[in-house]
Parts: sequence; structure tokens; C-alpha cells
Amino acid sequence: MVRDRETIQEAVRRFRKLVERSGIKKEMRRREFYEKPSETNRRARLRAERRNKRTRMLSR
Repeated sequence: MVRDRETIQEAVRRFRKLVERSGIKKEMRRREFYEKPSETNRRARLRAERRNKRTRMLSR
């Protein structure tokens, strides 16, 4: 919905921010191509390793 006295450019900018914050764009990119379950698990494992490494570095 376009607000009172809001230009189309402002409304589009507001819409883009809303979509970006909601994660719809990221989800679309992720689902664009089929990903094998092994690739999904690998990415999750690498993400967890990075997270653990970061927490170990911060706790020292």
C-alpha cells in the first residue's frame, strides 16, 4: 500500500527493504536449484564449525 504523499520510488524502496528483511529473496536464491541432501549437510556442518571456532576464539 502506498502511503499518503509517498512517491512510487519511496514505496518501491520501502518494499525492497521489507522483502530483504523478511528473507524472501535469500530463500528464493536458495531454492532456485536443487541441492543434494549431502551438500545441505556439508554446508550446515561447515557453518557449525565456523560458529564453534568463533566462540572458542571469543572465550579465550
